[in-house]
Amino acid sequence: MNYALVTGGSRGIGRAICLELASKGHPVIINYASNEAAAVETQHLIEEAGGKAELLRFDVADADAVDTALEEWDKLHPDNYIEVLVNNAGIRSDAMMIFMQNEQWSKVLDTSLNGFFYVTRRVLKKMLINRNGRIINIVSLSGLKGLPGQTNYSAAKAAVIGATKALAQEVAARKVTVNAVAPGYISTDMTRDLNEDELKKNVPLGRFGKPEEVAALVGFLASDAAAYITGEVVSINGGLY
Repeated sequence: MNYALVTGGSRGIGRAICLELASKGHPVIINYASNEAAAVETQHLIEEAGGKAELLRFDVADADAVDTALEEWDKLHPDNYIEVLVNNAGIRSDAMMIFMQNEQWSKVLDTSLNGFFYVTRRVLKKMLINRNGRIINIVSLSGLKGLPGQTNYSAAKAAVIGATKALAQEVAARKVTVNAVAPGYISTDMTRDLNEDELKKNVPLGRFGKPEEVAALVGFLASDAAAYITGEVVSINGGLY
């Protein structure tokens, strides 16, 4: 079984995805940028459940750091390749656009959009050589609907949706699929600052989602059963559109 790489895999949705893919038999590479304690905890959870995991620290927004880390990984694993890539790393820095600072705009796009490009470009070659791969991009309801106060985040996620659809057509002949998963409100560290009691009134199912529910969908898209699904954006949002 070849490896799965999850960017931003130490906490929240990323951690749940790491656990899900490990439960399906994939050795998992947990990428993180700074929170080593959380990444180690995720690794321990996987190993306690009988899975295999390793840590790989790099900032997805730093092109040189991405190349260096993945080149090193390739050298250490000459007989394996990354068969499943989940581009999950992302940050929010919410503000009304009239008050938004340059750094708030660029940091959010650097992580979600440029990070997708730097990591995917690097991992794609071996998927194409081996004629097998799954790329799953974690986007957002914000990238489909647009949410006020999130012009930067909506722009970044909408751009990744467009890239998903284009890349899916480029690589389909080599049996590499590219899909996106668009969560709505999910209970994680990232949404802790939101007023859940107020916002869940807008959700037809009446609650926030769980990271494990998103992870189950990712696990399906990474499986052989999803081999004929590509270029799709699958929403998981409790009916909130």
